Amino acid sequence: MYGNDVLAPAETQQDRATKKRRIKKVAVLGSGLMGSGIAAHCANIGLDVLMLDIVPFDLKEEEKTNKAARNRIVNGALQTAIKAKLNPFYKKSFASRITTGNFDDDFEKIADADWIVEVVVERLDIKKQVFEKVDKYRKEGSLVTSNTSGIPIHMMAEGRSEDFRKHFCGTHFFNPVRYMRLLEVIPTADTDQDVVDFFMHYGDVYLGKTTVLCKDTPAFIANRVGVYAMAKVQQLTQQLGLRIEDVDKLTGTALGRPKTGTFRLGDLVGHDTSVKVTKGIQDNCPDDEQASAFDMPKYMQFLMDNKFYGDKSGQGFYKKTKERDANGRRVVLALDLETLEYGPSQKPSLASLKAVKNIETLTKRIEAFFKAEDKGGELVRQSLLGLFAYVSNRIPEISDTLYSIDDALRAGFAWEVGPFQYWDMVGIEKGIELAEAQGEKIGQWVKDMVAAGHTSFYKSEAGKTLFYDIPSKSYKAMPGASEFIILDNYRDKAPVNKNSETVLHDIGDGVLCLEFTSKANSIGEGVLRGIQEAITIAETQGWNGLVIGNNAQNFSVGANLMMIGMFAFQQEWDQLNFAVKTFQDTVMRCRYSSIPVVVATQGYVFGGACEISMHADAAMCAAESYIGLVEVGVGLIPGGAGTKEFAVRASDAFFKGDVMMPTLAEKLMTIAQAKVATGAHQGFDFGYLNHKDSVVMNTSRNIMEAKKKVLSLAPNYTQPLERTDIKVLGRTGLAMVHIATNEMRLGNYASEHDIKIANKVGYVMCGGDLTSTQEVSEQYLLELEREAFCSLAAEPKTMERIQHMLQTNKPLRN
Repeated sequence: MYGNDVLAPAETQQDRATKKRRIKKVAVLGSGLMGSGIAAHCANIGLDVLMLDIVPFDLKEEEKTNKAARNRIVNGALQTAIKAKLNPFYKKSFASRITTGNFDDDFEKIADADWIVEVVVERLDIKKQVFEKVDKYRKEGSLVTSNTSGIPIHMMAEGRSEDFRKHFCGTHFFNPVRYMRLLEVIPTADTDQDVVDFFMHYGDVYLGKTTVLCKDTPAFIANRVGVYAMAKVQQLTQQLGLRIEDVDKLTGTALGRPKTGTFRLGDLVGHDTSVKVTKGIQDNCPDDEQASAFDMPKYMQFLMDNKFYGDKSGQGFYKKTKERDANGRRVVLALDLETLEYGPSQKPSLASLKAVKNIETLTKRIEAFFKAEDKGGELVRQSLLGLFAYVSNRIPEISDTLYSIDDALRAGFAWEVGPFQYWDMVGIEKGIELAEAQGEKIGQWVKDMVAAGHTSFYKSEAGKTLFYDIPSKSYKAMPGASEFIILDNYRDKAPVNKNSETVLHDIGDGVLCLEFTSKANSIGEGVLRGIQEAITIAETQGWNGLVIGNNAQNFSVGANLMMIGMFAFQQEWDQLNFAVKTFQDTVMRCRYSSIPVVVATQGYVFGGACEISMHADAAMCAAESYIGLVEVGVGLIPGGAGTKEFAVRASDAFFKGDVMMPTLAEKLMTIAQAKVATGAHQGFDFGYLNHKDSVVMNTSRNIMEAKKKVLSLAPNYTQPLERTDIKVLGRTGLAMVHIATNEMRLGNYASEHDIKIANKVGYVMCGGDLTSTQEVSEQYLLELEREAFCSLAAEPKTMERIQHMLQTNKPLRN
């Protein structure tokens, strides 16, 4: 039905620019929060990094010739990064790729660097001094960039050599660098186009960022629009007499934005930083029609006068106390914007929030907010309508394309959708009408667009997203569309198959993609049936293979715990046994089908989702995939072939003369301690990923990379045979297991129930009560696994853990 030959996408100008140069060594000038974050992320992708900073001003006389003392600032910054809770490194060992030094002794070492990025204090005079030295020591053709968040890029290049100016631009990362996906690329009039093309492509494919081309205007794109949006919400909060707790709930996940909302986000960012950015916009954008939105309100002046900068100073809009409430939670006070006094935080009770609480889709929630008649609905409406007007007037000032603004806000402020996408949800004509009714001025190009009969900023055709291109007054495909698979673009086509929890898409070239659509993408009966049916369709109708993936924030939180709990609470043991066997059979079918099955993951890959990925022919995992067999947290063992698979992987790791016990213990403890890999790279260390799997730096590319993997496997794919050669250690291994778990108990590292669960894991991985080391089949181990899972589900303490997790979404240690 489908041929196996696949044409490679046409090579783009950016691809050619990347091929012309290779980045091997990066010099990062400055080791503060951003400098060390950029250095860490460059180390994450395998680059040789030189990080420099100033010599301390307060050196004692005897320290002035001491290298360690002279590098105290930069070395301290590196150690802070290594120890950070929100770690900038995928693996702490990657820090070894960073060499440190100081500006006085080591500046000439930048001569070896292919890319030099400046991240010093935000003062033009100091930056120009640094770039003067860079120009002196850099090699010809090396790339030079600044991470400034607001200083005009062209001003920093003044007085520099021609070669410097040709290879210079802005590369504005967002904090924290590892986790925030935006990279703004800001060229000057002198920047070579090849340099721009290079950073747009390199930032995307290698650094894993959403790269956005910006004009050299104040605050660039994300901060210009994002700071306005925050300022507008704060202004409306006071005008409408709302509490900050109400507004944070309104402008958080309910609006498709981070749960911090507006005021909590301000505390997180730091008010000294946000005020500086806001003032920069005010001072440098005198013609901004929304300039009044940036005026500093009385309450912000109060925070600044008292140095209440937010989290960094211990209080801001919110203030944590040492007191605990009746539930043991820390008491948090909230600032009253009128009285400027702190009082106990109150749980929001707005009618509009209640109306949207159980609405899953953002589009429907926006509709509900626009219909709401309370102050909550009024704030959302006025803030969004003001935003529509604002972005319509920023084109062509800050960007020539509307999608650049949306990309910047999604990647830089973690919004679910950008301003023009919000507008599409409301409807362009309705948005214009309502905005003008509240006194906003809409950009003329939007009215011209509507007059020409266009009804949306975006539309989907043939699996591609098209955007309205203002200069040509027509729709064009998003740049690089051939390298991304966005499943929303396939919804105008009839699916190949569908049930209440899955949709099976034809994503071209004879490849299918199964998308989970259950709540949190949990794996229940519908998902399992969808996987089985998708494999059957692929096998019997001539498809090249199957991708299992989605564009959600999380691949899957794992098995449907509610279903398992229901069977356990009602003591429906036969039904539970059947459900577990169905899960096992489905996972095993992923491995032993006659077509390649490849998984594309991102975000949470927990429990059953991890088991599916371990049994696929390959997993193409976004770097930010958090992978783990976490069933112990609810009193169970991995029962979807996960415990069996760890026994298989332990067996495969044994070698002639191996004592085997350390390998068994390592695998056992990974499950018994419910270890979660905090990134795909760590997934290899924990044994969740292996040689067949790959890391994809840009999350948006993982489904496309999975499709490419299917097509590479399909031509010569041979259906695997089930294993019967798994070496297990029997009673010898069990003795070690019981010794290890007893030590855990004696050391108070585990409860009695934890020990019981760990012993069950060990029992399965050792092959049960066998008298000697021998080889067993996968099916034998699956039966042991299923028996252990069901027996634990009958334990009262396991039922308590399941109930607690379902009620609080937190694990119970009992």
